[in-house]
Amino acid sequence: MYTFDWLAKQADLRPDKTALVDAATGRRFTYPQFHDRAGRFAEFIRREWRLAAGERVALLAPNSSDYFEILWGCAKAEVVLVCLNWRLALPELEFIMRDATPVALVYDPAFADAARALAERLGIDRLMALDPTPPPGVVAYEAVLAAASGRPVVMRPRSLDETWHILYTAGTTGKPKGVLQTFGMVFYNALNIGLAIGLTDADVTLNLLPCFHTGGLNMYTNPTFHAGGTAIVQKAFEPGETLRLLAEEATAMFGVSAVYLFLSQHPDFATTPFKHMRSWAAGGAPIPTSLLETYLARGIEIQFGFGMTETGPTVFLIEKGADRSKLGSVGKPQLYVDVRIADRHGRDLPPGERGELLIKGPGVTPGYWQRPDVTAEAIVDGWLHSGDVAVRDEDGYFTIVDRWKDMFISGGENVYPAEVENVIYQLPQVAEAAVIGVADARWGEVGRAFVVLKPEQRLSDDAIIAHCQAQIARYKVPKSVIFIDKLPRNAAGKVVKDALRQMDAGR
Repeated sequence: MYTFDWLAKQADLRPDKTALVDAATGRRFTYPQFHDRAGRFAEFIRREWRLAAGERVALLAPNSSDYFEILWGCAKAEVVLVCLNWRLALPELEFIMRDATPVALVYDPAFADAARALAERLGIDRLMALDPTPPPGVVAYEAVLAAASGRPVVMRPRSLDETWHILYTAGTTGKPKGVLQTFGMVFYNALNIGLAIGLTDADVTLNLLPCFHTGGLNMYTNPTFHAGGTAIVQKAFEPGETLRLLAEEATAMFGVSAVYLFLSQHPDFATTPFKHMRSWAAGGAPIPTSLLETYLARGIEIQFGFGMTETGPTVFLIEKGADRSKLGSVGKPQLYVDVRIADRHGRDLPPGERGELLIKGPGVTPGYWQRPDVTAEAIVDGWLHSGDVAVRDEDGYFTIVDRWKDMFISGGENVYPAEVENVIYQLPQVAEAAVIGVADARWGEVGRAFVVLKPEQRLSDDAIIAHCQAQIARYKVPKSVIFIDKLPRNAAGKVVKDALRQMDAGR
């Protein structure tokens, strides 16, 4: 099977339809304009940079309409886009760049220093800035588009198993791994979520999640292009601006728990009219029941769901009008996905019993970039091991109840304790370290570090936190540190984090 160039098709089918709205600049592009601009970028990649099919282009930039032009331009040019997380510290970005080995880097001027450092360290000489006046040796994005021939560039039909872009997610070993995102994953996600919320060409979706996440690209921007609707792209979530955009023309939005919390706390929330909004949905960290009730009091029903970078992402989304007894459930698996709940031996469990959620379907990634070992561990007999504990009730509704691994979610971002622990271990005074997630009213969860110092060593909690802030992204940094005499371990020598949680609860 294969997929076509959605932009070329929609430009022909809907020549006057607005495809993209850039909220930060107010720019609006029709489907023909979107198709043309993506094609001009593709032409530059082919003719000036002379990139071969399958080579990688890295992008370090916040959300914008440019981001999607570059994404689709890479598809047309048959190169792979590496979406860089701009929240990461320079050492983290350098690891990803060395792993992905991109031959070109496109960056926003806000990240010029990081881009320059990365280019120097990795020897990248193909640089493009989303800036009209870049430094010498760097081409300007808009100038590149203006200089192109303007001849239509239509993506050839692409096999569904071909890689389109790579999204990096932190691993349980502390090392990020690149999740391959295929054309098939994007296509089947457009079907799964599009059918779930009834997405049509009349919809105007508000897209505020970062584009280095699958949520930013696919909840709901790319599905909107598949349906022929209009996507508003917000540069970054800001509650006041988001409320304004929701009031003006948006009809659907997907957010995370923290987004809904911050919106509800804004002074304009109670009086903002949402006259066009027909679909509200969320994923990531569970939404507290009290917050769901706050929205229900305004007549807003938030459909909660579940997905992963590895699944495109849509797996579940609870339907509108579900019984109130299902509040907090992620619903049932969507049309083009299959799921199981299994014990540690891979045996299916009956309703009511908790086990690991396994996922299968055409929206599941074929694996991780240059990591066949990790791929073989994560995908067994076609089933992706999610690492999440789930339970199914007698009516077939699923609830995510815990993490199979130790990962926790802070403000919608995945945090893997092993990565943070590795950073803390860099301090010479530290003998042992373990990190767990603890409840936080603002971010859902935040990190708490348990640290054992070497004999006769001194170290403050502020020093540990400052060290982490210099090495890793802010959302990964523990918000508190507890000094203890020793970490609880089992007979195999592994740290028993449940014991740490019990210790924390008893403090």
